[in-house]
Amino acid sequence: MAKKRKTVYSGIGGQAVLEGVMMRNKDTYAVAVRKPDGGIDVSTKVVKYNPKSLLRRIPFIRGIFNFVDSLVLGMDILSYSAEQSEEEEAQENGLMEKLFHEKADDVTMGITVFISIIVAVLLFMVLPYAASELLGRYIRNHSLVLLIEGGLRILVFLVYVAGIALMKDIRRLYQYHGAEHKCINCIECGRPLTVRNVKRASRFHKRCGTSFLILIVLIGVILCFFIRTEEVWLRMLIRILLVPVIAGISYELLRLAGTKESVLLDIISAPGLWLQRITTKEPDEDMIEVAIASVEAVFDWEKFQKKHFKTRTVKKKRVEPDGREVETGEETLEISVLDIDEMLKMTGRGDEDQ
Repeated sequence: MAKKRKTVYSGIGGQAVLEGVMMRNKDTYAVAVRKPDGGIDVSTKVVKYNPKSLLRRIPFIRGIFNFVDSLVLGMDILSYSAEQSEEEEAQENGLMEKLFHEKADDVTMGITVFISIIVAVLLFMVLPYAASELLGRYIRNHSLVLLIEGGLRILVFLVYVAGIALMKDIRRLYQYHGAEHKCINCIECGRPLTVRNVKRASRFHKRCGTSFLILIVLIGVILCFFIRTEEVWLRMLIRILLVPVIAGISYELLRLAGTKESVLLDIISAPGLWLQRITTKEPDEDMIEVAIASVEAVFDWEKFQKKHFKTRTVKKKRVEPDGREVETGEETLEISVLDIDEMLKMTGRGDEDQ
């Protein structure tokens, strides 16, 4: 069995947008979009909030802020990418511009995020709960009813994700999602960020928004099973109030799974990685070029790899029928510093200069 390649956490993350990719490093993010004329438009900005604020550093609490921040930023960059990927057209000032002037975009974004949260709660929480309550009239086992509710919640989520994947625009979005993951995997495996290397990288990644969402659904099912009450209205209220708690727990698990290695964390990551078979698709070279442009706008991957990886040139050989070894060329391998440390320890040279 081949040894699993060591990876080094880079700290960068991203999101697929319409005809493009957003990459974020600390408090800076870049949106790269393929223009109708074939060019790539890259816009770099700084987030409007302070990512180092106290509330965004407290475990479990920070997950709630991260969830809301990601939702707001996601809506903003999706709107921006839609404008860039379409031919520019003159537009008259709408009602929001007339009412709120320069704050029109912020107000519109706030309304959109609020509506999105309401729709998500209705679709993924209220609908399964209402359906289970109807079934509960014929099923006396309360635990079974809760299991049915959890199963319906998971089913609705999976049907929604798979259903929108049938749309042409969403399929292309999923391809850009794959390009985003491939770039990050390429960097964290120590390979130079080229189209060829990115194509070879995996399109699955543990630190993915898809994994975060499925964790929210699964943890919600578990918590609702153990937190019970006889009052119908109180049960629904508890489910809504648990959303921030569930988001906080999910974020910590995702963060841990994305930076540490263990059998337990692999099990926790498995549902998200499986779901990424739907939410990521293999990108073409044009999409990979866009993702690379987004990475390079906010992240010095060459500096990162010089710090964490070292290259070794090895001679490629083949064995002739008579047993002679014949050199066929050279190959440059990227070896992580972690691998080098392990090799030095095995040879008893761990304390010597490399």
